[in-house]
Amino acid sequence: METLIAAKDKTQSAVTHIAVSRASGPDLLRAIAILLVMSWHLPRAARLESLEGLRQFGWTGVDLFFVLSGYLIGTQLLKPIVRGQVPTLREFYLKRSLRILPTFLVALAVYVFVPALREVPDMKPAWRFLTFTMNFGLDFRQSSAFSHAWSLCVEEHFYLVLPAMLLVLNRLRWRGWAMVVAGFVLFGGMLLRAMLWLHVADATAGSAGEFGPIYMKEIYYPTYCRLDGLLFGVLLAAYRCFHLDHWRKYADPRAALLVGIGAIALASSMFHGTAPPLPGAIFGYPLFAFGFACLLSASLDWERGFGRWSVPGAGAIATISYSLYLSHKMTSHANPWLFDAEDLAGVRGLLIYYASSIAVAAVLWLVVERPFLLLRDRLLQRSQRVPLNSA
Repeated sequence: METLIAAKDKTQSAVTHIAVSRASGPDLLRAIAILLVMSWHLPRAARLESLEGLRQFGWTGVDLFFVLSGYLIGTQLLKPIVRGQVPTLREFYLKRSLRILPTFLVALAVYVFVPALREVPDMKPAWRFLTFTMNFGLDFRQSSAFSHAWSLCVEEHFYLVLPAMLLVLNRLRWRGWAMVVAGFVLFGGMLLRAMLWLHVADATAGSAGEFGPIYMKEIYYPTYCRLDGLLFGVLLAAYRCFHLDHWRKYADPRAALLVGIGAIALASSMFHGTAPPLPGAIFGYPLFAFGFACLLSASLDWERGFGRWSVPGAGAIATISYSLYLSHKMTSHANPWLFDAEDLAGVRGLLIYYASSIAVAAVLWLVVERPFLLLRDRLLQRSQRVPLNSA
C-alpha cells in the first residue's frame, strides 16, 4: 500500500497512519486463510488422521477472507469520507475489476473449455459464474465443479452494495444510522439463518443424509446469510478510520489476540462440519467473524505487540493467495496424471498437494494476475488525485 501524503490536521494524519506498507500480520492471516481452505479441499488419500480435527474447520478460511476483505475495502471507501471527500467510485470499480476479473475469467475458461481438469464433471452454466449468481441454489451434489467460486460471488455483491450504502449514510445528519444498519445486518442475518434452519430441519425430517446438503444450499452459500465476516471487517475499518487516537490509546494487540482465540474456540464448539446445530447456525458465524476481526486487529499492530517476528514465506503465500484459491482444486485433480497413486497418499501426498498447488498458482499470478495489477497501477496513477490502498 502506498503512503498518503501527510497533512497538517489530525484527520489527515490519521489517514496517513492507516495507509502503511504491507504488514507481516495481515499477510500471515491471509496465508493462514488460504491454507485452511486448501486443507478443507485436501484429497482423501492425503488426509492424515492426526490433522483431521483441524481439517474439518478448514472451511473457516473463507470467513477469515471475508473479514480481511471487509476491512480492506471498507478502509478504501472510508478514507475519503474521513477527509470530507466523496469516494471515487470509477476508480474503485476499476481497481476491483482489474484485481478480480482477469484471473477469475482465466480460471473459468479452463473449467469451461478443459473439462478434464474439473474436480468433478458436473458444473453450473458459465453464465451463472459470469453474473456471480452461482451461489444461489447451489447443490454440491449436482454441480460442484468450481463450487468454491461461491465466496467470490458474495464478495462481488459486497462490492456493489457497500459503496452505495456508504454514500447514502454519509449524506445523513445522524451518524447513528450506520450502527442501525450494522445491527440490522448482524441480527437480521442471525434471525434469517434461524428461520431457514428450522425450515431445512422440517423439510428433511426423517431423510437421512439430506440435512447437510440442503443446509449448504439454503444457508451456507447464499450471500444474505454470509455477511457477518464482511460486516465485522468494515466495522474494524470504520473504527480505525474515525477513531484512530482512541485505537492508539486503548487497543492492545495481545488482548485482542486472546479474545479472538476465545471467540473462535467458542464458535468451533458449536459446529460439527459445515452444517451445525441451530445454535451454531445462529451464533457461530458472527462469533467466528468477531474472533477473526480480533485477530486482524492484533495483526494491524503486530510489531507493537509481538516485535519484528514473522513467519517465513507467509508474505509470498499471501501475495498469490487469490490465484491459489481459484486454481488449487484443478491442480489437485491433475496431480494423478503426473504422480503415482502411492505418491499421492499420506504425508508425501500432502506435500505434493500443497507444493504443486502453490507452484501452479505462482505461475498464474506471474502470467495473469501480476500484469493486470501493474496495468491497474498505471491507470490509477494517471487518474488519481489521492492514491488508494492496494488490496
